This record gives sequence, structure tokens and C-alpha cells, in this order.
Amino acid sequence: MIIVKKKILFICTHNSARSQMAEGYMNAKYGDRYEVFSGGTEPGRVHPVAIAVMKEIGIDISGHRSKLIDEHYGKGIETVVTVCDSAQKACPFFPGAKEEIHQGFPDPSAFTGTDEEIRAGFRQVRDEIIRWIDATFGTAPA
Repeated sequence: MIIVKKKILFICTHNSARSQMAEGYMNAKYGDRYEVFSGGTEPGRVHPVAIAVMKEIGIDISGHRSKLIDEHYGKGIETVVTVCDSAQKACPFFPGAKEEIHQGFPDPSAFTGTDEEIRAGFRQVRDEIIRWIDATFGTAPA
């Protein structure tokens, strides 16, 4: 039997932390049901602390790169999830998507303080994303 996976795209402005963590977690936890991508409206680079806090929970996103959302046009994306307010405003429409969800999370890249305080902030956002993904996609049929 061929399993057709639902395609989901997580979007945040720079595709550096929130959308990258969401993509990594979804592919690791629900990759049997979903094919997950991430992109940004103004891509930059994957934040090194995002890579580090995902590694803490056994998920390697070190091979990820920041991508412009345009790279995902024509891939059959069914669900688009914006994880920051500015991406929601900048990307009000994604061609072909059947469902658009907005769930904002704080921008960990904007956190200030000591290295450990910043890392703690990234962990908090990571854990919020994981809880939301599990509640939203964990019980839903693909």
C-alpha cells in the first residue's frame, strides 16, 4: 500500500529558528504521516542555538539551510503554518495550499542576556512549538 503523506510548510520571516525547529520536530516525530518543509519571506541562516537545542532532544537540524518560500511552490503543499506575525502579514497567500494556520511564537533570535539565558529562551520556544505540534498534528489523521 502506498502512503501519501500530507505536505506541510512552516513559515517564519528568516527561516532561522521557529520554522526550522518545527520542520525538524515534525519530520522526526511524524515523518511517517507528513512531509514537512520550512521557508522564510526573508531567509537568513539557521541559528546555531536552534541547532543546539534541537540536538539536546536528539533531533539534528545541522544540515538544514534557510530557504525562500518560493522554493516550495509547485510541491503540492497542502497546509501552510505561519509561526510568526510578520510572516503571516508578508505571506497572506500560498499558491495551492488548502489550509492556512497561524500560530505565533516568540522570536528566540531576538532574546538578549547571557548565553545560558538565550539558550533557555530557545528551549522554551522549542518546547512551546512541540506542545502545539503534538496537540495539532499528533492526534489528527494525516
